[in-house]
Formats: sequence, C-alpha cells, structure tokens
Amino acid sequence: MFPGHETGDRRVVHHGWARRFRLSLRASSAVLILVLAGLCLQFVEALAQDETPEEKGLRIAREASARNDGFGDFTAEMTMVLRDRHGRESVRQMRLKVLEVPEDGDRSLFVFDQPRDVQGTALLTHAHVNAPDDQWLYLPALKRVKRINASRRSGAFMGSEFSYEDMSSQEVDEYNYKYLRDEPCGELTCTVTEQIPLDKESGYSRRIAWQDTIELRIWKMELYDRKNSHLKTLTLVGYQQYLDRYWRAGEQTMVNHLTGASTVLKWSGFQFRNNLSESEFTQTALRRVR
Repeated sequence: MFPGHETGDRRVVHHGWARRFRLSLRASSAVLILVLAGLCLQFVEALAQDETPEEKGLRIAREASARNDGFGDFTAEMTMVLRDRHGRESVRQMRLKVLEVPEDGDRSLFVFDQPRDVQGTALLTHAHVNAPDDQWLYLPALKRVKRINASRRSGAFMGSEFSYEDMSSQEVDEYNYKYLRDEPCGELTCTVTEQIPLDKESGYSRRIAWQDTIELRIWKMELYDRKNSHLKTLTLVGYQQYLDRYWRAGEQTMVNHLTGASTVLKWSGFQFRNNLSESEFTQTALRRVR
C-alpha cells in the first residue's frame, strides 16, 4: 500500500468517524452558546438587581427621553377647556409649534386664536438642559413682550390649572429620580417613579409619575407643592403614534385638589418635520405672531 492511499473499508470508517466528530462539535458549540447566553442573562439581571432605586429611576427617565429624540419639529392644534369648581366652562383655541434643539432643551411657541379677548397672546419658551428655562409672554393689547421671571413660573398659565412651568418641555437633567414600584394601571403595567425638581424656584417639591413599562408613556402624574401637599393630578389619555415612533396624548386633564377646578387640553392635527427654523422662536418673531 502506497503512502497516502487507504482501502475502501478504512475510508468508510474514517468518513463515518469524521461525520460523528463534526456533529459532536456542532452540538458542543450549541451548548456553549446556550451556556454563554445564560451567563449573559444572569449578568444583566445581576446588574439590574444591583441598581439603586435612584439609578433605576434615572435610567428609566433617560430611556423615555431617548425614545423621543430625533422628531425634529412638530405643530399641533389645541382646545383648552377651563372648568371651575361649580362646573362652569370657558373654552380657548390655540396653536403650538415645537422645535427640537440638540444638546439643549426644546423651543416651543403657543399662540391663542380664540376667544377674541386673548387672540394673539403668545408664550415662547426656550427650555435648557443645565440652566433655568427662558419664557416670554406677548400681550397684543399692550404690544409688548413680558419676560416670565423664574419666581413666577409656578403661576397659572392664562388662568388655567397648568402653570408656566408645566408648559415647558421637561428635560431629564432638571430632576433627581427614584424608582418606587411597578403596579397595574388599567390593562397595562406601570412603573411608578418619584421626580424631584433641582430648580429651587420650581412650584413643586416632587412629582410622582406612572409610565407604562412597554412604551414608557406617562399616564398619570401627581404634583406636590412646596409644602409637600398633593396639589394637582395630571392624567393623559388617547395616545397616538406618529412616524411609527413618537407617542402623543390626545387629551390631558389637570385637576387642582385645593380649588376643585380643572383644565382639559384636547390635542389634534399633529404634523411632524415641517422644516421649522430657530428664527421662528425668537422675541422678534414673537411680536409678529398672527
């Protein structure tokens, strides 16, 4: 037998052994992958268990914020219904424009269209990540722009139960967070988180937020005043998704537990990525609002 040649029987035995070896190797690799996957899962679970309530609360806030990144800009229409403790109503119509500003807070502009006595009134807000927000109110009857001082941001926005502070975009770094618990909320499961404002001029000592664990949408928020009394409750319903990513509530209701009054904001006509520019969100532009 020449070197390098085998008989037929030996060749069959050799190929059979090689095939069994390859099958065994594949099985071992599959087992190894499953073992590694299990170890990775255990590692992730261990990290989650090692999180403090504060770390978990901050992580949830950052994830919710990240899911809303990249919208660019949007416009919407809004009906504001004010109800006093006796159920008497007054209705206002307004428009909203919002511009996303990377590395800083959003720019927003509310413009009142009806009734006639508030027509043309406009609120401009420049939210900031690591600094107090800037807000200006344009009063057409006086033809002047009035700056909203930080100490007045807790005041009622145009007689509603929403404060000027509530009408500004909420930036993650403006609060300290603490995870409290998970609990059922309707057909969903919600994560309940405490949010404490870092701004000493805030009208709130803390906020308690209920966010569903799937999309991290806020469904309810309890707001506590500086004396830590339960001042107001905000509820949100009628969420719709836009651009297959961005969720917006169709209705927001703020109830004041001290006065018995409430304000409902009914949203419609959301349109995203309208190529809005920063020049539309300046004090000069505020004076030209129509």
